Amino acid sequence: MSQLNYKAPILARARRIVVKVGSAVLSGPHGLSSDVIDRLAVETESAVRGGREVIIVTSGAIAAGRARLSGLSDTSIAARQAAAAAGQIDLMREWARAFANHNRSIGQLLLTHQDLAERRRRINANQTIGALLAAAVIPVVNENDTVAVEEIRLGDNDVLSSLVATLVQAQLLVILSDVPGVLTGDPRRRPDARLVSLLTDPEAGMSGLVAESAGPLGTGGMATKLKAAREAARGGIPSVIAPGGERGVLGAVLDPAREIGTLIIPAGERLKSRKHWIAYALRPAGALAVDRGAADALRARGRSLLPSGIKKVQGEFGGGDCVSLLDPDGVEFGRGLVNYPAADVIKVMGRRSTEISGVLGYKVADEIIHRDNFVLLKEIG
Repeated sequence: MSQLNYKAPILARARRIVVKVGSAVLSGPHGLSSDVIDRLAVETESAVRGGREVIIVTSGAIAAGRARLSGLSDTSIAARQAAAAAGQIDLMREWARAFANHNRSIGQLLLTHQDLAERRRRINANQTIGALLAAAVIPVVNENDTVAVEEIRLGDNDVLSSLVATLVQAQLLVILSDVPGVLTGDPRRRPDARLVSLLTDPEAGMSGLVAESAGPLGTGGMATKLKAAREAARGGIPSVIAPGGERGVLGAVLDPAREIGTLIIPAGERLKSRKHWIAYALRPAGALAVDRGAADALRARGRSLLPSGIKKVQGEFGGGDCVSLLDPDGVEFGRGLVNYPAADVIKVMGRRSTEISGVLGYKVADEIIHRDNFVLLKEIG
């Protein structure tokens, strides 16, 4: 079925959109392309004047920094951070210059995983973006690579774009890439590879389709773009993966009568905002191994996790942290927020909820993880 069967109702609702622009689109062998940034500013301005709010998630700082600092040739974290520190200035200067041609200001937001995982920081980021949009300013977001060590890195801006889209409750995510969209094979190896116009199941796309691999300018290939689209879809947000090098691409994406790239539409039940946050914005600080009865109760009957069902505690986590749930075979089947720290869970595991107060001297709740704070892995995908 053609994506045109779906575009009109999607675009009618898409007042707020997130546009992710990859390094391969913005950069060349000699650094940032002013022509490309100018073109995308023109297309974004057209969308804004058409009544839409646009948040840009931009890559390119590291690529720009490497072009500026010719001595940085290795791929260590320190070298990447140094390149990002030098290149971020050039990247934002280019975006500011391009939008100034339209009497439009930009606002820079540099985020790490912790900014989107911690509730207060997450709220602050959302409020900042909202204030910028209310002032008719274009928010331009990038990962803060200068401080984001491996433990707090988001990994790539595809993932960042899906988290931002969910954060701001966008109605559309547009991922601009250096390929036409999702393909049935790697065109460098399969000349007969064709474009997939419509995907109703991003997971099927990840398992059965292959496109570009990570290039020298970016950190992610098509797998990360499909992962981002899947995460957005679980939040009820459709995505388009489109060729960023094509002139007028954003206008084509926002035209209900034109087919471009790959449209990925949400399928299945939408995760509630809190569960989406647990599933995708948080990283497990530890794990709880549970018995078969507890695993079945959580999987099939939507129950909470009681201390009696816990067999083993892994890691050092605090109350309120996210942990993985492992079945008796050691397979992760869910994630949730714990009501007690690891040391106290160890003391009460295998016991009844009525014993918690007597063992610990206090009681937060009967459950170690309440069902409202638990997400099945099949829901995460």
